[in-house]
Amino acid sequence: MAQASGMDPLVDIEDERPKWDNKLQYLLSCIGFAVGLGNIWRFPYLCQTHGGGLGCFSVSFLVSLYYNTVLLWVLWFFLNSFQDPLPWSTCPLDLNRTGFVQECQSSGTVSYFWYRQTLNITSDISNTGTIQWKLFLCLVACWTTVYLCVIRGIESTGKVIYFTALFPYLVLTIFLIRGLTLPGATEGLTYLFTPNMKILQNPRVWLDAATQIFFSLSLAFGGHIAFASYNPPRNNCEKDAVIIALVNSMTSLYASITIFSIMGFKASNDYGRCLDRNILSLINEFDFPEFSISRDEYQSVLMYLNATQAERVARLPLKTCHLEDFLDKSASGPGLAFIVFTEAVLHMPGAPVWSVLFFGMLFTLGLSSMFGNMEGVITPLLDMGILPKGIPKEAMTGVACLICFLSAICFTLQSGSYWLEIFDSFAASLNLIIFAFMEVVGVIHVYGIKRFCDDIEWMTGRRPSLYWQVTWRVVSPMLLFGIFLSYIVLLAQTPPSYKAWNPQYEHFPSREEKLYPGWVQVICVILSFLPSLWIPGVALAQLLSQYRQRWRETHLESGLKLQESRGC
Repeated sequence: MAQASGMDPLVDIEDERPKWDNKLQYLLSCIGFAVGLGNIWRFPYLCQTHGGGLGCFSVSFLVSLYYNTVLLWVLWFFLNSFQDPLPWSTCPLDLNRTGFVQECQSSGTVSYFWYRQTLNITSDISNTGTIQWKLFLCLVACWTTVYLCVIRGIESTGKVIYFTALFPYLVLTIFLIRGLTLPGATEGLTYLFTPNMKILQNPRVWLDAATQIFFSLSLAFGGHIAFASYNPPRNNCEKDAVIIALVNSMTSLYASITIFSIMGFKASNDYGRCLDRNILSLINEFDFPEFSISRDEYQSVLMYLNATQAERVARLPLKTCHLEDFLDKSASGPGLAFIVFTEAVLHMPGAPVWSVLFFGMLFTLGLSSMFGNMEGVITPLLDMGILPKGIPKEAMTGVACLICFLSAICFTLQSGSYWLEIFDSFAASLNLIIFAFMEVVGVIHVYGIKRFCDDIEWMTGRRPSLYWQVTWRVVSPMLLFGIFLSYIVLLAQTPPSYKAWNPQYEHFPSREEKLYPGWVQVICVILSFLPSLWIPGVALAQLLSQYRQRWRETHLESGLKLQESRGC
């Protein structure tokens, strides 16, 4: 951080670094990094469910694997969206694949396409399966695209970001306008904005809300620090932080309104089909004329038949149809995009067009997030002088992308979806909380809040208000420490488990919940703490380096004194 005096060395260093072409380019890069897939599917899912340095480098590396694996799925669905009729709209008719036909009919066409044709998923994480070559080729295409975009750092990403950061807002607006005109949109929005006070009493809700902001704003990843390092020293960083946070939060709300308007349409459509099946059963049983019972009349007809011919009604396979039940059906993470939302798009007129727009939007969202993640990997390698200066930046970027690509091949296995869930659950959450806590404590209580405020005043021209100082000194550390303890307690109370896609499960198509095997639990623990171990590791290395330096200076001084005494 720049000091108020003696700034010439920093200015010299700044002249050696690349710079943003303009302030808009920097803000769009930060917004593109912050506004990602979590805003589109994780925030709406939670609404539906609940009514330093090398460490950041490690987290950025792990999260890059996660994001780009999701990108390969998005690319696969995007390519299939050009087919008409869409491949996920019908079940296979191959009589030699009877088991698969039954699996499709039991689970639904979209779920079948996702779990069987796209992932070809195994029924247990211990069964790794084979590499799915179509997904492998998509992985190659995704990492090639990322490399071409980040090949020269901000000099290349700064040009692409105008499209990748703005295109999702265009698509969201188009979907919002279309969604609000669909039947059931009002019910979906009512569901979104109606709080459930009982659920709000659950501490897990507040823990999820706290951890969501880390994913949503991409805090403690290192990407924002890397982007900000290309700004001039005298930059209004306070204004930038407020703008990025507000845009990110408003985007989450904007995306939720769009998603829930479409989800309301899907729920209304499912509710109508449920009523139609029950009406057909009544017509067949009681020989009513065809189309004699409308959806609006169903309840009154059913009440009358229950009062007059209860025994015959009781024998019918009538389903319980409530609109709220269909609105309550949630899917976490990728399931919201690849199953629930995809099924909703299928029932919209011009489904292929909407599908192309939706998955194109997801691809650009993931791509802009990847820019920040990769910058968080590459910038420390350059600034810390880990690699020789003679190596071209293009080559270093290529090696970094190649290592990430090779590490992500495991996600193209048949069990890859299970491993992605592990990365999503364990690779970032706890580490990000630890990094954020260490950063706040290190800057405010070790570096010193007075020196930090002096730096902010030098950069922005005004001193941070009392609100910011109290927040940095007390509120933020306490909240982060409380979240950390809550997260540890939650992990200790809940054995790590996953939901397997098992056609042999007695409650199929519900997913079978299984506990992770012991060796997988060990990997979960390693992922939860490995990046954070860089903090004490680097601290220990610094202490040893200082100790060695002092030891050398002491021995050198002793040697000089000995030579002087002998000379005398």
